[in-house]
Amino acid sequence: MSGPSTRPGTAAGLRPPRIRLAAAGWHLALAILSLLTAFPLLWAVLTSFKPPNEIFDAAPVSAHPTLANYADVLTRWPAGELIGRTAVMATGVAVGQLVIAVLAAFALAHFHPRARPVVLGLTAVSLAIPPQALIVPQFLLTARLGWLNTEAGLIVPQLGSSALAVLVLLQHVEALPPSLAAAARLEGARPLEVLWHVILPGLRPAIAALGVLVFITTWNEYLWPLLVTPDAMHTTVQVGLAQFETAEGINYGGLLAAATLTSLPIVVVYLAASRRITDAFLTSGLR
Repeated sequence: MSGPSTRPGTAAGLRPPRIRLAAAGWHLALAILSLLTAFPLLWAVLTSFKPPNEIFDAAPVSAHPTLANYADVLTRWPAGELIGRTAVMATGVAVGQLVIAVLAAFALAHFHPRARPVVLGLTAVSLAIPPQALIVPQFLLTARLGWLNTEAGLIVPQLGSSALAVLVLLQHVEALPPSLAAAARLEGARPLEVLWHVILPGLRPAIAALGVLVFITTWNEYLWPLLVTPDAMHTTVQVGLAQFETAEGINYGGLLAAATLTSLPIVVVYLAASRRITDAFLTSGLR
């Protein structure tokens, strides 16, 4: 018998020219869109190396690049304190939301409460409510608790935005083989032991992805820190950038240099976990 026939152009793993041209066209279009998206960021970074007399020049690269803007930021702006406080806030919110989401997803998936449809419906509806709609009662409660200008005021109220994490982790918990949890229960494991030894190991990729996503989102939060930390010495990076706007005008060079420096931790975190983020959300959408 003769072997299976192959079409011309597909032997040895080669694709037809039409398919290769289409793929090249898509890659070119994506590359152009990526450059257009990254252009403002690239322009800001290049402008941060310009002296004051070249800030508004049309040339993207300075004729006399300087590090004076970065030196000014590091010596006159409390970069270390602001970055440290923002990191504490972002880490606290990420850890808190993950704890809430893990416990809620485990309870909804393994205990099947009667109110499960109602809880899931309310959780989904909460995603459509803008956070700004709840900011007044949250601020009043925070002020009455005496949490203004404190880490608790920055972190605790933001733990209420855990709906997305709950729904994503619920899909991952339900995708785990039920026989694993059943076998652990037969061995006498209690619910918390099942969660710790059986469920959590299978959720590590999703937990890592959600943790990074919540960390980045919280790092970029502006409105809530502006309200609960009006003191410039207790605020975060995003609010602290406003200190470059003075009565004499805006120090654009220093502002862009500070924005570049404070973006580096986020870039590093995202690059280290970008694959986990993509895989976790793609998998959760297919399950």
